Amino acid sequence: MRIARLGPRGAETPTVVVDGTHLDLRPVLGGGDVDRAFLAGGGLARIAEAVAAGTLEELPGAADLRTGAPVARPGKVVCIGLNYRDHAEETGAAIPEEPVVFMKDPSTVVGPHDTVLVPIGSTKTDWEVELGVVIGARARYLASPDDALAHVAGYVVSHDVSEREFQLERGGQWDKGKSCETFNPLGPVLVTADEVPDPQALRLSLAVNGTKRQDGTTADMVFGVAHVIWYLSQFMVLEPGDVINTGTPAGVALGIEGQPFLRAGDVVELEIEGLGTQRQAFEQATR
Repeated sequence: MRIARLGPRGAETPTVVVDGTHLDLRPVLGGGDVDRAFLAGGGLARIAEAVAAGTLEELPGAADLRTGAPVARPGKVVCIGLNYRDHAEETGAAIPEEPVVFMKDPSTVVGPHDTVLVPIGSTKTDWEVELGVVIGARARYLASPDDALAHVAGYVVSHDVSEREFQLERGGQWDKGKSCETFNPLGPVLVTADEVPDPQALRLSLAVNGTKRQDGTTADMVFGVAHVIWYLSQFMVLEPGDVINTGTPAGVALGIEGQPFLRAGDVVELEIEGLGTQRQAFEQATR
């Protein structure tokens, strides 16, 4: 299934996309949203039952509505750094022996076509197309990576926007270069795990102002999705609705000659095979 949320920010209507048509999920959600409680309570199974029964109605005017993030209010956004060999090499970093883990403020999550703000004082805002993993069942001290994918609700296109000076040159941890407002466009849809038989066989790409900058495959991850989920479960409890950003391939501004970092007026377009596309215009943040 393909789950979306359409409408103004903070007032989105959840839908399921069937044959290109957005069907209104409000009768299934009963006033709730696509969030931790819904996913933990078997919400995806209820959606599947409603689709099979043919009881859902089309959402009027869906084509004219803003697309929001397909998951409401993630409890946490956990990120894996340097998880593609070519990206580690382009930044001059060693291939990690264990996953590099950092956190991103969940309030950074916005819709896939929303405006992204270049932070005040930023000179090194960068792009990163990533496979996002949405947790569907609580994962705590998993015994092995073989157990991990059973805890996945689905997959999503994620844009891990970064400010490299804040991240790498200002001391402390990476989080402050990752947690600026609007820095995690997500969507357009949550594609349920049953429609992605192999998360390590997805092509992902990104273009800036029409010039392709990233073109890779999840097969090149240093640590695959199953390993990442198992590994994280040894250090934190992953709850339904949590998002994991699994790393980016080579081609970020930091690793390109001349380092063409993003400025107001730039447009970034990104895609993951089978998961959809995003497009963001960048604007300058103001006080």
